[in-house]
Amino acid sequence: MAAIILAGVFGGRELDKWLENGFPVFTLVLSVVSVVLAVYFAIKDLININK
Repeated sequence: MAAIILAGVFGGRELDKWLENGFPVFTLVLSVVSVVLAVYFAIKDLININK
């Protein structure tokens, strides 16, 4: 989970630096998307363990 979230945060930060945004739009969006993906994969793994 941590790897997915960190990849989203660092990817967003780099995009914001590269595009020189005044407000960290990509950092916020990619952070939220990466958290949702990490939770999705965690729930998916928990469901597969119980089968």
